[in-house]
Amino acid sequence: MFTGFKFMSNTQVLSTPGLEVFKYYTVDSNILVGMASLLLIIYEVLYMKKRISIIPKWVYLLKYICTVAVTLTFFVTLIYLSPVYGWFLYQNAYLFFHLIIPLISLISFVLFEKADFNWKDSFYGISTMIAYSIFYTTNILIYEIIGEITSKYDWYGFVKGGPISMIISLIIMIGFTYLISWRIYYWNKRS
Repeated sequence: MFTGFKFMSNTQVLSTPGLEVFKYYTVDSNILVGMASLLLIIYEVLYMKKRISIIPKWVYLLKYICTVAVTLTFFVTLIYLSPVYGWFLYQNAYLFFHLIIPLISLISFVLFEKADFNWKDSFYGISTMIAYSIFYTTNILIYEIIGEITSKYDWYGFVKGGPISMIISLIIMIGFTYLISWRIYYWNKRS
């Protein structure tokens, strides 16, 4: 996304050049899961070489939080963004951000990363969504012009129906994120 490399099609919807890509939750969550995965790999190597006796819980918790975040991007793209904006959201960098990375992250956490969590830890999964919703809502409130919010600042279109739709969207997103968080916690415990 930084370079604009395209190997499947040429589209500009939900795409911005350079550092402005960080306004998208998908980009942020994918970068975070990459960093969390790298950190987990480092700890696993240290554990296998017997330089540490246990991988700290916070490392698994960070990977869990980031896995919930990219799984959320997977479902939001599948259920909301692709039907609204088009199925091109599975092309070029989007293919990795919306499909491949979320699936790999989910599979690896559920099947291979044995976290010692209790059900209360599942609430940590909504932390990135809450942080992002604060950013998104603040951005909308700052750039509201005479009751109008342009797509430049409401890039996901959550406020098209007015302020009440923003509140409803926020409640739905946090609830849906917790549902994902709880399922991933449950699957990890069961496997």
